[in-house]
Amino acid sequence: MRRRQDASFVALAALHGAAVVMAPAAPLIAVGVWWNSNTIAHNFVHRPFFRRAAANTVFALYQSVLLGIPQTLWRERHLAHHADKPWRWRWSARLAVEVVLILAAWSVMAVTAPAFFAATYLPAYLAGLGLCAMQGRYEHAGAVTTSHYGRVYNLLCFNDGYHCEHHAFPGVHWSELPTRTAPASHVSRWPALLRWLEACSLDGLEALVLTSPRLQRFVVEAHTRALALTLVERDTVRHVAIIGGGLFPRTALVCRDLMPDARVVIIDANRDHLDSARALLDARPTGARPVAEYRHETFVAGHRCDGFDLVVVPLAFRGDRQRLYANPPARLLLAHDWCWRVRGSGRLVSLLLLKRVNLVRQ
Repeated sequence: MRRRQDASFVALAALHGAAVVMAPAAPLIAVGVWWNSNTIAHNFVHRPFFRRAAANTVFALYQSVLLGIPQTLWRERHLAHHADKPWRWRWSARLAVEVVLILAAWSVMAVTAPAFFAATYLPAYLAGLGLCAMQGRYEHAGAVTTSHYGRVYNLLCFNDGYHCEHHAFPGVHWSELPTRTAPASHVSRWPALLRWLEACSLDGLEALVLTSPRLQRFVVEAHTRALALTLVERDTVRHVAIIGGGLFPRTALVCRDLMPDARVVIIDANRDHLDSARALLDARPTGARPVAEYRHETFVAGHRCDGFDLVVVPLAFRGDRQRLYANPPARLLLAHDWCWRVRGSGRLVSLLLLKRVNLVRQ
């Protein structure tokens, strides 16, 4: 064994095989194909576990039969992906052996348990391949490599969420990836299989609020109460940066009511969101002075916001939120977060919205 941490992969691969034999349920087969491929098999591609080539060959043959995926094929496709080159099918003696073993195992299942093979194994196997395809798509959605720093996912999947870091340092051991994070990495709050929620969750709720003046009043009033109780030192705030103006710029409206003399700047990488915020804010009768200024820029966690007393981060912030909490970009950081994530001081916005605001000071 090259590294002691990799012994857990070998043990888990053995446990995976035993579980499939003892309790061959469709969900276990499907999830097993996805999880094993993206953790055990993936790490084996980059850093074979054993010092002896023969041991690595035996393990690859075992994985091929267990997953129904020839590991030589998996390795060549994945390395082509890292090299950003098209993959081409190439026959080899080792690939042929892996394919023969897989077909032999499937033939035994088809003969001894035809109903199980046709109605359970094959659909579950195809579902597992579908999960793998979804994983790969959302790890690079929009041609952008994306990381996820959630602790639970990275514990269960051996830091698989550190995908930007893995592509930057493909030879680095999985246990060292958290030390290679870069401020400019594109980050999602969702693991890859759930990343489709980004397109239909928070932005969808924002669009829904825009359709109803009653909903707009409710959201603004709930945020005004929470921010008024949280920002007790708002008289000292002269310059406010709001990261992500959002489709509905409630924070700019609240800041104008609570801190009428403060300069408010909305910073957003999405020009359409800035246009939406500008159209709504400029339509309100606020006198000669504009409600806010607008900057079409990308804010990166870890960067300083010099010249601002207060930086406000939305719930929809796509970045390393823990880095923000650890190193606030200004004297005051006001972060919208889920109601169960308590940091610094703050207040509940609304149980209906499952939301709170956290105030962190430098």
